[in-house]
Amino acid sequence: MARTRRRRLLRLAGGGAASMAAILATGRMPALAQQRTVHWLKWVDYVPASDALLRGEMLPEAERALGIRIALETANGNDLQPRVTTSIRSGAGPDLVMAFNEQTYLYAGGAVDLTDIAQSVAQAQGGLYPYARATCSHGGRFMAMPWAVIGSMIVYRRSWFEEAGATSFPTSWPAYRDVAKRLKARGRPIGQTLAHTLGDAPAFAYPFLWSWGGMEIDPAGKVILNSAATLESVKFLQAFWKDGCDERGFGWDDTGNNRAFLSQSISATLNGASIYIESLRQPERYRTADGTPMNRDMMHAPLPAGPGGQFGMHLLQSNMLMKYSQNQEAAKEFLTWIHAEKNFEKWFVSQKGFSTPCTETWEGHAAWTNDPVMAPFKVAAKLGQAPGRAGPPDARAAEALSKYVISDMYAKAVQGMPAEEAVKWADGRLGKIYG
Repeated sequence: MARTRRRRLLRLAGGGAASMAAILATGRMPALAQQRTVHWLKWVDYVPASDALLRGEMLPEAERALGIRIALETANGNDLQPRVTTSIRSGAGPDLVMAFNEQTYLYAGGAVDLTDIAQSVAQAQGGLYPYARATCSHGGRFMAMPWAVIGSMIVYRRSWFEEAGATSFPTSWPAYRDVAKRLKARGRPIGQTLAHTLGDAPAFAYPFLWSWGGMEIDPAGKVILNSAATLESVKFLQAFWKDGCDERGFGWDDTGNNRAFLSQSISATLNGASIYIESLRQPERYRTADGTPMNRDMMHAPLPAGPGGQFGMHLLQSNMLMKYSQNQEAAKEFLTWIHAEKNFEKWFVSQKGFSTPCTETWEGHAAWTNDPVMAPFKVAAKLGQAPGRAGPPDARAAEALSKYVISDMYAKAVQGMPAEEAVKWADGRLGKIYG
């Protein structure tokens, strides 16, 4: 046994002291003695079944297929950005990190080029949507691998709206305000957060601004937020908030409106499909006053249109491979594996429409026809707009988003700041960011 070990050691050393010295100098064992590990940091999914699928089935399958250990870590979505920032500064942390919207531009300098994988998946699956391409690439280089788009639609109680005189969801902001006023008078207000939370607040504030014709910057990058259109939008929301909204919703995080809707204290809220999916998961728990499962009284609709049009901003998720990673090749193998259509489909089906894939092939999937209530989410990735309109998505737009400038403009106004002052404040903040 001793002779066998000695001979094997000499073979690993290449038969010479110089080779062994080189190995020892690295402070690392030879590759033959190591198991490759990929540490993946992502958010805690709002569809628990999907994280359970990853841990219980998909990641073990990937480990068997690739010979790689996948260490999955999940964290609250609002906690990801501080974690990633700390990891980049220290030069150590998860190999793969989940990013939201244009955070990709903030981390681009510390990210590995994933163009080959992104282009291969796009070619195999009908092409990437422009929203995903613009958010995850710059100058033809992909600093992130598009994962999925969390569509934001208004979920509402159909019967309550009908009782308030709306047989279909209002298509304009003035019409929505009228219905909201009647609903609030019945103790069934609209629920909307304007807090510092990554999903529901920006997904409302940005499209609301654009629908009135307001924009953050022009195509050349000049700040143009302080405009008559923006001011009109702020004044309207002040009135809408007072007339039709649950004013306690101001400080909700991305779960607050879910709880409020499912407890039947609000009649509508902008959200992903997680509220509806939860009601399907526990139909015996979530029932209407007459005992009917609440999911039968729920519908989805896009945000109303304003004078400037109708828009949506949906949460785009991507995964970034960091340059400090010591496991870059293994991480690339894993990304290639999980984005293969046969593998990604398992995860997509588990989402039940909460997430929209970033390639066009999936528009024809049966998941969208199996449940008509989910149909509006089918085109979320196709129609999504990126912050920074009407300029390009870039690090400055990402900074403005991460600092909640647009959300705070509306938050300050509904809390009592005069509309003119709120707009001027936000315009000044953007001016500092864009220089």
